Amino acid sequence: MVTITYRNANINLDEQVYDPAEDSYLLADVAIENAKEGMKVLEVGAGTGFVSAVLQKNVDVDLIATEISPIAAACARSSGVEVIRADMFNCFKPGTRFDLILFNPPYLPTSEDEKVPGWLNYAFDGGPDGRDAVNRFIDEVPEYLATNGIILILISSLTGIEQVKERMETCGFKVETCDSDSCFFEELIVVKGTFCHPDS
Repeated sequence: MVTITYRNANINLDEQVYDPAEDSYLLADVAIENAKEGMKVLEVGAGTGFVSAVLQKNVDVDLIATEISPIAAACARSSGVEVIRADMFNCFKPGTRFDLILFNPPYLPTSEDEKVPGWLNYAFDGGPDGRDAVNRFIDEVPEYLATNGIILILISSLTGIEQVKERMETCGFKVETCDSDSCFFEELIVVKGTFCHPDS
């Protein structure tokens, strides 16, 4: 097993799990900037656990992650991340709230003939427009956010940035762009949404 180090965190990799790339580093950096000590944090779709491992090494937060792939979940656990094997939020009871929720979704537009076999497909396949997982996350996440809770979503210019922002606003988020990074054929962007709970 290969191990990499970033911002004092050691992260184990697995050839059957998506390796951290520019998107992972960007989200980890923005997460550190937005997290505050003592926050209750959830990462959805942890993959290798890179973002969670880096965040909890740099900010004293109460962190848990979910991950659908059993291989990725085991990989993240080996790097010291507490992971529940689940599909997004389906392991949490109603009323479970987090102060900060992180998501680096599968955001690449993917046709049927572009799918890859096995669990690795979950890391890439964003559906025909790249927004299948993103839209589901935005629709479901308000139920799991504390008042003034924050979400950080990593998306690509290929995903349709304005469409994502509009959906977030429709679901009650104040939206802003935190940071971006241009690489190869796309621009990567971390979008921040701050949620005011209707029962607040």
